[in-house]
Amino acid sequence: MTPRCPAAAYADQVMKTTPRPTADGLPARARFLLAGRQALRTLAEDLGRPTGPGAPLFGQVRNRWLRLLPYAVAFTFMVSLLPSTVNVLMNDYGLSGGPAGALATAQTVPLLLAVTRPLQAWWVIFAADVVGGIVLAAVPESADRLWPWPPTVIVGYLVLMLALSLRERRRTLTSVWGATGAVSVLFELARPDRSDGTWVLMFVLAGVVLLVGGALRERGAAQRKLIEQENISEAERAMRTLLEERTRIARELHDVVAHHMSVITVQADSAPYRISGIPEAAQEEFSTIAATARESLSEMRRLLGVLRSEETERHGGPEKAPQPGLAQLPKLVEGTVRAGVPVELALPDAPVALSSAVDLSAYRIVQEALANVVRHAPGAHTRVSVTAAEDGGRLTVLVVNNAPPRAAAPLEPSGTGHGLVGMRERVRLVDGTLDTGPLPDGGFRVAAQLPITAKDHHPA
Repeated sequence: MTPRCPAAAYADQVMKTTPRPTADGLPARARFLLAGRQALRTLAEDLGRPTGPGAPLFGQVRNRWLRLLPYAVAFTFMVSLLPSTVNVLMNDYGLSGGPAGALATAQTVPLLLAVTRPLQAWWVIFAADVVGGIVLAAVPESADRLWPWPPTVIVGYLVLMLALSLRERRRTLTSVWGATGAVSVLFELARPDRSDGTWVLMFVLAGVVLLVGGALRERGAAQRKLIEQENISEAERAMRTLLEERTRIARELHDVVAHHMSVITVQADSAPYRISGIPEAAQEEFSTIAATARESLSEMRRLLGVLRSEETERHGGPEKAPQPGLAQLPKLVEGTVRAGVPVELALPDAPVALSSAVDLSAYRIVQEALANVVRHAPGAHTRVSVTAAEDGGRLTVLVVNNAPPRAAAPLEPSGTGHGLVGMRERVRLVDGTLDTGPLPDGGFRVAAQLPITAKDHHPA
């Protein structure tokens, strides 16, 4: 590579370090031309951007007649303006039938396109209006001939502005309004002797229609976003409710499983002392079982610490009362009766040997059902029935309430949604079934079938 001379190297260094002139350093005329060119480029980008066939106006409305309304309005204006424009051009301005029909068609028929492609319709109609203004400029001047915009042109253009404002963004609407004003001013400068103020009327009315239509479009967009956000919030609230109920069930099941694991630990530790003549290998096996059970209990306590909320810990830690079951239903019913709800309770004549999970689930289902009656149907007569199948396979829990004796506002008109979610989760946990729903007389029914012995459940 041939080395460069010092002068050339110095010149390159100067070119690299010298700042390039910006718009602020240019003369005023150059800055004005640069700003004008940038404005024209922006106008061309906004008005010339390709737009595909979008959804028609009111396309998302469920009502079929409302979806057809924009087509009906566009067709009505097109049918009424087409003959009117031909008549005005022929009778008032003296044009022959061919040019008058061509101009009228180009100025009115594209209104049908404005329902789905308003920007493309604007290009056609705007070009036809400009051509019409040029053609009408050659017509002899008369007192009753408006120029450059005849009345039919103004009406059709305003309808187009309304359709355009309901679909396009604010920047495009500003460009359309600016193009309309620019062409009107050019006509005014070209033929000031023919000016009668219609260009001002066209410019002002177009701006008003664009402003009102754009405001309506933005308001509708804001309402749609608000509805979407409400739907998202409702879904998140439902998911949070489900997770909270699952966490609550997990804490309760911890007590049930911890009891059985404690029994296993005690039995394994005390087996060598309770049973004589156990081989040494069996004693080691019992010690291993006890150690494994203690380790499992430690892991469950660690998991429970993660699931437990800070609020529960601030109020004194976990509850130390035993988990309730069907044996505590009479006490639960007694408290509900004191709350003003007459309740009838029917339990199996003979005790039923239930697993801990099923016993707890049955109690919680009745508890939540009675709480819903107190909240939403105060004073309604309620029947609670717990029956076991003769074959000992399933336990049926039924809670039915009548309509309230008098029309009274519910104590909680908008519930949190925990009740039915918790019932479904508990029934799903033990592989049972749940049926809930209103009754014809205004009451409500909660029916659950639970297996006597809970099976292992592994949800997908």
